[in-house]
Amino acid sequence: MSNHIVLGLEEGAKTLDSFITNKENIFQLSEAIKQLILTFREGKSVFSCGNGGSMCDAMHFAEELTGRYRKNRKPLPATAIADPSHLSCVANDFGYDEVFSRYIEAWGNKGDCLLAISTSGNSKNVILATEIAKKKNLKVIGLLGKGGGILKSLVDYPIIVDSNTTDRIQEIHIKTIHLMIEGIERELFPENYQE
Repeated sequence: MSNHIVLGLEEGAKTLDSFITNKENIFQLSEAIKQLILTFREGKSVFSCGNGGSMCDAMHFAEELTGRYRKNRKPLPATAIADPSHLSCVANDFGYDEVFSRYIEAWGNKGDCLLAISTSGNSKNVILATEIAKKKNLKVIGLLGKGGGILKSLVDYPIIVDSNTTDRIQEIHIKTIHLMIEGIERELFPENYQE
């Protein structure tokens, strides 16, 4: 049993090391953070979406912004597209592919930002949400894996984990989410980071 634990941790460390040494990912993550800061500075909103574990990550991202991360500060306008009544209504009436896009169509405005999370980069409902977001002049950050898939060329900021294993990709996604939140706070709430 302990062998699989050590192997899993070593695999996770290798995936993280690969991400760290990829200069393009560091650049895209830095640019994504700048975009999020700009979005909030202009009084706009941030949306997030994903399926399964990626939906949990989308929710985690939003709640850290509306609630708190490390210290108290004012809430920031972020929403994960995860309302069960919306999801079940749209899935029933239009099909599951449209559960995120219809929300963005209803609530997204020019200057807002979408965090689109897909470990494959090929989730149809995330792709449709991204397409609607682009039509409505939202900026889109993609947390992706497995080469980036279709979303790689659709999003403004593709952040791609170099792995074909979903759980390893998600482990790096949550780290990048925390880095995004910290980056936002360091710029907008610098008092929270004074020693």
